[in-house]
Amino acid sequence: MFDTLSDRLQGALGDLRKRGTLDEEAISRAMREIRLALLEADVNLDVVKEFTAKVRERALGQDVLKSVTPGQQVVKIVHEELTSLLGGGSSRIVFASKQPTVVLLAGLQGSGKTSTAAKLALHLRREKRQPALVAADLQRPAAIEQLEQLGRQIEVPVYSAERSDPVAAVRDGLARAATDERDLVILDTAGRTNVDEALMDELARVRDVARPHNVLLVLDAMTGQEAVRVAEAFQERVAFDGVILTKLDGDARGGAALSVRAVTGKPVKYVSVGEKVEQLEEFHPDRMASRILGMGDVVSLVEKAEQALEEDEQQAMEARLRKGQFTFDDFLSAQRMLRKMGPLQGVLKLIPGIGSQLKDVEIDERELKRVEAIVLSMTPQERALPKLIDGKRRLRIARGSGTNVQQVNRLMDARKEMEKMMRGMSKGKMPTFPGMTPELPAGPARAVPRSSKRKKKKRSRR
Repeated sequence: MFDTLSDRLQGALGDLRKRGTLDEEAISRAMREIRLALLEADVNLDVVKEFTAKVRERALGQDVLKSVTPGQQVVKIVHEELTSLLGGGSSRIVFASKQPTVVLLAGLQGSGKTSTAAKLALHLRREKRQPALVAADLQRPAAIEQLEQLGRQIEVPVYSAERSDPVAAVRDGLARAATDERDLVILDTAGRTNVDEALMDELARVRDVARPHNVLLVLDAMTGQEAVRVAEAFQERVAFDGVILTKLDGDARGGAALSVRAVTGKPVKYVSVGEKVEQLEEFHPDRMASRILGMGDVVSLVEKAEQALEEDEQQAMEARLRKGQFTFDDFLSAQRMLRKMGPLQGVLKLIPGIGSQLKDVEIDERELKRVEAIVLSMTPQERALPKLIDGKRRLRIARGSGTNVQQVNRLMDARKEMEKMMRGMSKGKMPTFPGMTPELPAGPARAVPRSSKRKKKKRSRR
């Protein structure tokens, strides 16, 4: 997500960070690089011009040029303007005082409305809502069946009795939702391959019957500026309150996300970052700006971790970590939590300073399964008391997990290092990530024992 744009912007700002002083020429050179990076990301030309003009004007101010760290001040300005461009503060959907709240999803065919409807239902159910889905897309073959299948997967009811008239389908769905005491109804409407009169007329009739509290436009982020043009067309005929961007995990260059708010004035409310039903996130402009500039996103990382662990697991692990303890049961819980949080490479990029270091490192996620197999080959006593695991036990564990003793040894060392880091954090020390450098080879990193370092130092003295 935004990888190319992120690399270009960080490269443009990297030189400024290193400079002790700044002049107009250095700032102009950086602005040219930023302008090219945004244009290559398919950002609207007028938006690019306005953005770079604002950054340049603020960067040339006396407060920046006379600052002790002028380069960092420019980075701060870019972050603030990027946040503003993306929409400023986060924007959530509006919930009605009188139930149910109605959310209408609109968009072109192929934008991902049906899967987005299920993702949104699951996301809001986690916020203690009682959602229901209404199948009002009667044009696309198998659209109703797809929504019903997704509804069963996430355990949310789908109202799909009416198969001929979308207006009647919506009316019937809302009535059934009221009877079932559902406090949230999401309408999956029909799309077309292009914006046409028939689509708009149908949407207008559905909207008039449903009287939605939120109309969300679903846009395919991979279409770039075409998505912005679609948003403008919908804005003229069917007023919408916000945008959901899909396929942001693909080769999306970021142009739609960076342009749609500035062009339409409507905020991006959610982004889809994968095909799985749980891969829908609220859009936070400040966090996204931080990710783009390589600053990480600690808040989102914590939220993902909280969702991946049950509350009682969180409390139990937190209590042990406060004592500086980290058993193999904790190690296993952490591994499973990471896998629930999404692709490991994406999760690690949320950690400030780690994303840029991992740029050239390929992480083999199959290693997580090997680690889990090793831990599950241990007895409950061995997992709770790792010091019991001697040479014979390591051999047995390796055979039971289909690995070798060297891999078991590496895991033992990794647990020790993790425990040391946790003890340090319990004393208020920030964790360090030794070895996480671009020169790392593919595959899991091996820690160099301290004893070997000492031997090297002794030899060098001789």
